[in-house]
Amino acid sequence: MTPHSFLSRRDFFGNVSTGLMGVGLAHLLGREAAGALSNGSPSTWRPGSGSSHFPAKAKRVLQIFCPGAASHMDLWEHKPMLEKMDGKPMPGEENLVSFQGKNGSLMRSPWPFVPAGQSGRMISSMLPHMGRHVDDIAFFHGMTSKTNTHGPGCVFMNTGHPTEGFPSAGAWTSYALGNLTDNLPTYVAIPDIRGEPPNGKANWSNGFLPAKHQAIVMAAHQPIRNLERPQGISATEELGTRELLGFLNERHAADRAAESDLRARIGAYELAAKMQLSAPEVGNLDSEPEHLHRLYGTDSPNELKAGYARNCLLARRLLERGVRCVNLYCASRASGVDGLLNWDAHKTLKADYERHCPVFDQPTAALLSDLKQRGMMEDTLILWTTEFGRMPTRQEGTAGRDHNPDGFTLWMMGAGVKGGSSYGATDDFGRRAEQNPTTIWEFYATVLHLLGLDFERLSWYHNGLDRRLTDVHGRVIRSVLA
Repeated sequence: MTPHSFLSRRDFFGNVSTGLMGVGLAHLLGREAAGALSNGSPSTWRPGSGSSHFPAKAKRVLQIFCPGAASHMDLWEHKPMLEKMDGKPMPGEENLVSFQGKNGSLMRSPWPFVPAGQSGRMISSMLPHMGRHVDDIAFFHGMTSKTNTHGPGCVFMNTGHPTEGFPSAGAWTSYALGNLTDNLPTYVAIPDIRGEPPNGKANWSNGFLPAKHQAIVMAAHQPIRNLERPQGISATEELGTRELLGFLNERHAADRAAESDLRARIGAYELAAKMQLSAPEVGNLDSEPEHLHRLYGTDSPNELKAGYARNCLLARRLLERGVRCVNLYCASRASGVDGLLNWDAHKTLKADYERHCPVFDQPTAALLSDLKQRGMMEDTLILWTTEFGRMPTRQEGTAGRDHNPDGFTLWMMGAGVKGGSSYGATDDFGRRAEQNPTTIWEFYATVLHLLGLDFERLSWYHNGLDRRLTDVHGRVIRSVLA
């Protein structure tokens, strides 16, 4: 082209299109090359490149969260001594005052525990479907928390810090490993049909990490708005507009390299454009066969169960299509009516859990079975979490349990996890972690290890400190690793 030649509109768009294709190809090839070079080599690891510090067992994570402090001695940890001493004072703590006041006598679980799996592990009879998976689960029975309040407890469990403003574990995973697909978010949070958990979006925040690492909120009951192309605009016109905007945005961002919020905003708009095609497809649960809907329970007359089941099915579809990290919530915030919206059973534990367990049990077990039969358990790490546990005693004058941050249960299964194992235990009543007390920092150090990440090296400089998901603590619990 001579200096005096005229650049037509057609030529301009043609050149922009070709240039952007080249940029995109270079990005994809660069990311693949970076992964090949640095996977397993700590000296050349780069955050977000798709590589890890050392070879990973898992490449994606599903975290199932039951807000409200689900009771360990009523679900996962059998306490024969609690059954034997039901109605008697707890030895050594006869006048204990906990979060909501004075405690009464010891209270056995309202339901029997039954043997499950090939191992015969004892599990609550309220979880018959989950009982089929106990041989694949590694239980952490000696968990402890730094707080006994729901909001800080949920944030602590999700971020490793009891105050807001820190990145969630999913955001750290997004930052460290980057995306597996360019058409869907790297990190998705699926709130329950009943609403968001205590402290809401702080549970999936990017904190001080770049804004692009915050989770995108999706749910079966909450379709993404404004995805359809406006009437009167053709597909060709839209494509040309996107290409021009991409060119202008890239040039604008290049002059402002230090503004991560700007880059994240541009990335969010670009992802939104790509999701006009990918999101409706991933959210189309009607494309799933009828037998799978029955397996999950999406056809249940219980609206809460059906809603959670649809979210479980959505979670599998997201993971299957390359979403790196999914947070799936079963229950929501605290309510004025005790135990109505989440697992916070202060006054009427039996009635509350007879509402929550059927919602949780079948859909969650179906999700695990579905992932397994598709071969996805080989590289998917599943976590079950709650913010803290509950007291083995009844609150004075009630048939419920108060908060207990001194001992409770979490578990994990899937890629790299030794199924049928346990680490730690509470005392005979479930009051305190007695054997191998475990912190959330140790739990997450183990999670990061399974993702091929050194928890001591994964950090971000903020306010004069190299911040980590595990704070200044952490230790990999190797006895639960396969």
